[in-house]
Amino acid sequence: MDVSDPLKFLVVDPLAGVQSFARQLLQSHGFALDRILCCADPEAALLQGLVFKPHFLITDWFPRSALSGIQLYQRLREAQPSLQLSLLSFEVTPEHQFEAEAHGARFLLKKPFSAEQLKAEVTRSLEALAWKPPGPQGQARDARPAARPMLPPQLIVKPGDQVRFNGGLHVAQHVVHRNGGTVVQLKGQSSFVPIDKLLPA
Repeated sequence: MDVSDPLKFLVVDPLAGVQSFARQLLQSHGFALDRILCCADPEAALLQGLVFKPHFLITDWFPRSALSGIQLYQRLREAQPSLQLSLLSFEVTPEHQFEAEAHGARFLLKKPFSAEQLKAEVTRSLEALAWKPPGPQGQARDARPAARPMLPPQLIVKPGDQVRFNGGLHVAQHVVHRNGGTVVQLKGQSSFVPIDKLLPA
């Protein structure tokens, strides 16, 4: 992604209040109104989003819609491969969490949420992506990406692979690529283990 390109946001939620607050929140971060598109349903969001090509999608889960929030994200990624996903949902189960993480969601926020909760999540996401809004005089942002330390080659693990952890032999059950790195759920264990803690079998 070219971070020097002014970011565009697509907010999709049936509640006008959520759309309005998200728009005001993004404007307070320095993003212009024409870079923020709000829609009430995923079908309209898909039609407009394919043309608008947002960098960041904030959407309700829309579990009972013909087009869910995650399906909307998948379709929009065809036009904007670097699209970032954030989800809002009245129901947040471990399955929801797992699916959100599997799609690399920046956050999954349970409704109803407070203005402060949404503000904190959006601010954290923007900081993690090293994007800076325009300055007060509208000067260009510093588009240089944050320096990243050189990391050793990472172990590649697929579900069903055998790995070593804490001296024992285990089988990988789920592999999730999060924004902060890859984690693995080992068979018979409920928690996820960072992949850099595992060794090849």
